[in-house]
Amino acid sequence: MADRKIHYEAAFEDYLRSKGWPYVMVDEGKKAIFADVSLKSFDFVVYSESGPNLLVDVKGRKFPDLRATGKRRGGRAWENWITREDVDGLRQWQGIFDGGFVAALVFTYWLQGRPQDAPFESVHVFRGRHYAFMAITLADYVVLSKPRSARWQTISVAARAFADKAVDLSALL
Repeated sequence: MADRKIHYEAAFEDYLRSKGWPYVMVDEGKKAIFADVSLKSFDFVVYSESGPNLLVDVKGRKFPDLRATGKRRGGRAWENWITREDVDGLRQWQGIFDGGFVAALVFTYWLQGRPQDAPFESVHVFRGRHYAFMAITLADYVVLSKPRSARWQTISVAARAFADKAVDLSALL
């Protein structure tokens, strides 16, 4: 089961339920080992009626109040860093699941300001908080990414490029 103590994942699960999309939560407590290699777990398998099924890794981030920070500066708007381990694990899982499954990142943004001031078409309310779910396939993310921190082995996509490429989760399903 997904760790429901992590509000980003709990909000994502609630969103999936509210849309009626079939999914399976991955039990993060059980690490998978294939050929003596431990793989980093992803969070959900989300099934699609019209396209490939998704192997989803949920990434929780705060989205700043653009009124307070100024739309030009935006603070940490569109923050989307991930680790190289995330990339490696998702690639391996996509290979294991083979055709019909695509690895995707879903950035679950917890809106810090009023929803109407944020640049999202769809906002989901969960436990009194507002969230937006922006999805991007792993392949698209990797093509756009650049190193962020060598020390922490992280990569990210420039905010503008990410905002242009990421889509509401429903567009991938």
